[in-house]
Amino acid sequence: MARAIWTGVVTFGLVTVPVGLYSATEDHTVHFHQLQRGTADRIRNRRVNERTGDEVGTGDIVKGYEVGEGEYVLVEPEELDEIAPGRSQTIDITDFVDLEEIEPVYFDRTYYLAPRGKEYTKVYELLRAALAQSNRVGVATFVMRGKQYLTALRAEDKILVLQTLHWADEVRDPGKELPELPSGRAGKGKELDMALQLVDSLSGPWEPSRYRDTYQEKVRELVKAKAEGQEVAAAEEAPAATNVVDLMQALQGSIDQAHGGKKKQAGSARKTAPKPAARTSRRTAGRKEQPKAARAASRERGAGKSELRQLSKAELYERATEQDLPGRSKMSRQELIDALSRTRGRRKKTSAA
Repeated sequence: MARAIWTGVVTFGLVTVPVGLYSATEDHTVHFHQLQRGTADRIRNRRVNERTGDEVGTGDIVKGYEVGEGEYVLVEPEELDEIAPGRSQTIDITDFVDLEEIEPVYFDRTYYLAPRGKEYTKVYELLRAALAQSNRVGVATFVMRGKQYLTALRAEDKILVLQTLHWADEVRDPGKELPELPSGRAGKGKELDMALQLVDSLSGPWEPSRYRDTYQEKVRELVKAKAEGQEVAAAEEAPAATNVVDLMQALQGSIDQAHGGKKKQAGSARKTAPKPAARTSRRTAGRKEQPKAARAASRERGAGKSELRQLSKAELYERATEQDLPGRSKMSRQELIDALSRTRGRRKKTSAA
């Protein structure tokens, strides 16, 4: 049974529940030691004085923050300990927000939270059920191992999950950091219709067990083959980038390939559970009509909040740049949506006047 890596309490309002924090994931990476070529001698890292080449003991090492070339402010380990927030015993929920408002880039590591004793399960389940039914997460901070974390506490089936979040100043602005972004909404017309058909053809339920780390499997095969004196075939080269001229042909070929795979699956399924042909044809017809209908509905909604929420932060930032919104580089995704929506409202009032 797993051991808790942190224990404390979760508080929301005046309600408190003792909990333990457990790692939700484990690493399956194949790890190697470093050896000197031609020997079985392990290579070890040492702390060495850059100028003299002499090894330095841990007790003689201090931290230095460079303020200029060759100039450092020295900080002793105990000085850092004195200003550290200490080992917090509390995950204090200060806010509840809609889950979809937190962009994926903010999420970091995942942990499980469990009640520390049967007598606390009722309060624990009360919080879990409230989060599940409201589709909200509890935003909280806590300290573990000398570091403070921003976290999102959310509900899953029978359990509370705690996910650490990046702080706002740790998330880079794609509009500033990325060298190339589309100048406009590139997807449109027949190309978009075909892309939507391809997405629909490849759509299915989320089944995480279907996916596996094939690279780690290849690493294990390589190690086993070398141990037995065998050779392993090299992997295929990555495919070349699709030329814009060949885009339609590539999309059509992908759709045909996806439909071909589904026909094989449907053929094997019909042997055990045949389905009426009329039902299949109605479903196929619906798929062909769906992209145009969806696009028409989107145009009817205009540039209101419902449409803006469907855009990525990069697309929202692009619109904000076109409208020269002040302070856009520091806005979150939700703030960009609100600002663009307000701008549109002001323009409507001006037009009406």
